[in-house]
Amino acid sequence: MDMDWINAPHSMGTTIIGVTYNGGTVLGADSRTSTGMYVANRASDKITQLTDNVYLCRSGSAADSQVVSDYVRYFLHQHIIQLGQPATVKVTANLIRLLSYNNKNTLETGLIVGGWDKYEGGSIYSVPLGGTMLQLPFAIGGSGSSYLYGFLDQAWKDGMSKEEAEALVVKCVSLAIARDGASGGVVRTVVINSEGVTRNFYPGDKLPLWHEELPLRNSLLEEASSEAEPMHA
Repeated sequence: MDMDWINAPHSMGTTIIGVTYNGGTVLGADSRTSTGMYVANRASDKITQLTDNVYLCRSGSAADSQVVSDYVRYFLHQHIIQLGQPATVKVTANLIRLLSYNNKNTLETGLIVGGWDKYEGGSIYSVPLGGTMLQLPFAIGGSGSSYLYGFLDQAWKDGMSKEEAEALVVKCVSLAIARDGASGGVVRTVVINSEGVTRNFYPGDKLPLWHEELPLRNSLLEEASSEAEPMHA
């Protein structure tokens, strides 16, 4: 039996996305964490809270992205105590950029920071492999993002409502799940605005099916047992 997957790093093959809208930010992600060809976790949460108003989408190595978010959360906690007010999205993204860039030879993680603050409103920062920091109206990452660039160029528009932005995020992740074998499971979203944070959950069997995608079904064993005639004494 091939046991190489036990020693392989857990990778979030992943589709992550952040979108700004008129008044806030929507973050979204799939939930598949894989180890080679083995799905280690089909319902992982790739959107991590850093502060009350800033969240992080994680892709790449699960361990690397988790340790970066742990460090940033710790530094931000100290920063908020010293400052006496919430950290801005920009400060948070800068901390992540610093950690990513200074450790670019060892870290294998691409991150999207999203949140709301009183200075810039809703904002998105992308920190890809290598530690560049880009402020963007929308950002995508992970293996599934390859399938989304052209679609998002066409579908994203300035001044979207919250409902439009969240629908776009769910559509993007479901499109990537349909094409990318390393993305799958459920879709999770986080909406951040001046009123606070709302988390939403979209089960895999409630997502739209795209071109030649097969509907979910029970295993053949389950179907066979349900169709079998009950035994009589």
